[in-house]
Amino acid sequence: MQKIQKVAIIGAGAMGSYFAGRFFDTDGFSTVLIAKGQRLDKLKTRGLVINGKSYAIPAIHPDAADSPVDLIIVALKHHHLEEAVQGLEKLVSDSTTIISVMNGLESEEYIGSIYGMDKVLYTISVAIDAVRHGNQTNYTKPGKHYFGEADNTHLSQRVLWVQEAFDRAKIVYETPKDMIRMLWWKFMINVGMNQASAVMRAPYGVFQTSPDAQDLMEALMKEVIALTDVMGVNLNNQDIEEWYQFLNVLSPQGKTSMLQDIEAGRKTEVEIFGGKVVELGITHGVETRTNQTVLQIIRVLEQHCENGVVL
Repeated sequence: MQKIQKVAIIGAGAMGSYFAGRFFDTDGFSTVLIAKGQRLDKLKTRGLVINGKSYAIPAIHPDAADSPVDLIIVALKHHHLEEAVQGLEKLVSDSTTIISVMNGLESEEYIGSIYGMDKVLYTISVAIDAVRHGNQTNYTKPGKHYFGEADNTHLSQRVLWVQEAFDRAKIVYETPKDMIRMLWWKFMINVGMNQASAVMRAPYGVFQTSPDAQDLMEALMKEVIALTDVMGVNLNNQDIEEWYQFLNVLSPQGKTSMLQDIEAGRKTEVEIFGGKVVELGITHGVETRTNQTVLQIIRVLEQHCENGVVL
């Protein structure tokens, strides 16, 4: 079986840093960070610090690649996707596999529209409590990573290649039969957990102990469940209960990516969470009042918040 050896990471935030560190630390892999402009300059001069360890992972512009890679991992914020994944032709060959650990429902299709859906595997990452400050990322829980084709009743060669690579890099994974349902499950989690944490400025510990925080999170999630009822995905309340199994083992001080964005004064991904729920609710005639309210709050925080304080 062909082994994955050359790995490229696009996006060096919390998620990208985790994967870059795992592959860079594992014998048999050649790992490189792909970036452009100021991000590339910063990676070259500052490198990455992951759980206190400094990493000098090579960083290159995609035009400087001298040969295709075996695996590309895309770990970007949604609003960086379009610009960052253009111009990767030197990195991609027929045997290249691309996985996106991005939030939302649409990154795989966008990447596939450029480089071919035959090269793309659906992927989600759950319960990694990574927190990023500048070039430093810290995590206590590495999470679990689900990937595969849309239907994994029979495993494709690409899935087998990535499974073998993850085994070597000691990355915990699972390949579920129905990956589309898993995408929607993660979307439900992001809609509830990320947005509720952002409006309440609350780390994971608050959601582990506060019924009021849990109620808001679940109200947001239940509107996603209502959407799946009419869209043929069919999530249910048991899917919320399964999330608590992951939530309750996270570091109480850990923070969602959206809360980190609010505190740092960065643009959030609210448009692909609450914004998407509201959009689909209008399309399918499903009421989404909680998401509409939270969407408006987060938009205000984006526009009028500096260092976590509303001005």
